Amino acid sequence: MLIIGCDFHTRFQQIAMLDTETGELIERRLEHRNGEAKKFYAELQKPVRVGMEATGYAQWFERMLAKLGHELWVGDAAEIRAAMVRKQKTDSRDALHILDLLVQERFPRIWVPSPAERDLRQLLRHRHKMVCLRTSLRNQLQALAMGQGIYRKTKLWASAGREELQRLALDPWAARRRQELIEILDQLDPSLAELDRAVTKEAQNYPAALCLMEQPGVGPVTALMLVLTIGPVERFRRSKQVVSYLGLNPRENSSGGRQRLGSISKQGNSMARFLLVEAAQSAARYDEELRRDYRRLKFRRGSAVAKVAIARKLAVRLYWKLRKQLSTAPSTRMQGSSESLLVGVGLPS
Repeated sequence: MLIIGCDFHTRFQQIAMLDTETGELIERRLEHRNGEAKKFYAELQKPVRVGMEATGYAQWFERMLAKLGHELWVGDAAEIRAAMVRKQKTDSRDALHILDLLVQERFPRIWVPSPAERDLRQLLRHRHKMVCLRTSLRNQLQALAMGQGIYRKTKLWASAGREELQRLALDPWAARRRQELIEILDQLDPSLAELDRAVTKEAQNYPAALCLMEQPGVGPVTALMLVLTIGPVERFRRSKQVVSYLGLNPRENSSGGRQRLGSISKQGNSMARFLLVEAAQSAARYDEELRRDYRRLKFRRGSAVAKVAIARKLAVRLYWKLRKQLSTAPSTRMQGSSESLLVGVGLPS
């Protein structure tokens, strides 16, 4: 069997390959642009296991290895780096280090979503970016109106508010900016409506997402994003692991019997965390228990801390809803979980 430690970059990759039958070790740099990497992996005949750090620019590489029948292990980049003792860092050392972890069976392998689930993440991310763009456009138009003494808040987007905005006497370049911002905004609204319909339709295909939508304040976007981010819920034995995975757990620097906690770690998926905080604010309006907790925390610590704390509580509640749904209906697990589940590997503490 061939075991390959791959230090992957956008333009090239440095590999360290070990033949377990002969003990032969090969180190090599493979270029991506000229097809050298594709040719190299296509010529390998023995069973191949490739290990690499998690990165966002290797989807073509993963598809290529799957097409060739090679096995790919993706590892937690932070844990791989933490396992390296020496301070000298080169591409060759990194490839050898990954190879060493694979050979010693200490490679911190993580769960990888299926291609279909990754594509759905792109849908959610595209919608999120479009919403952020619409918010930016509206803020710019609000600033133009406020500069002329008009402050209508959300009423500016009603028909009367739009007419008032159009009637404002502005200087030539300010008037052109207003007109072009309004045109872009009008183009965004139909696109966002279409994306919302697509998200709602996709959420119907995931029983876990439908289960999460039973919680007041959680809609199709948050539910689907959480399902695609967490993956198979049985990967997590406790709710604390989910909170840590989402980056909602506090930083800690405790020593000598003294505990020091800081702000949240923000180590997880930033978009999922953002949506949870938004959903927490809605849930606090409709859920009596969460509303009571939010008001108490807001009085003691302020609204910013209260929102994040409720988001953590909401994440825990949604985790247990998924666990309950899994135990009562095992056949409704997320599609592809049996192939991609890696229990106990790469889990946050």
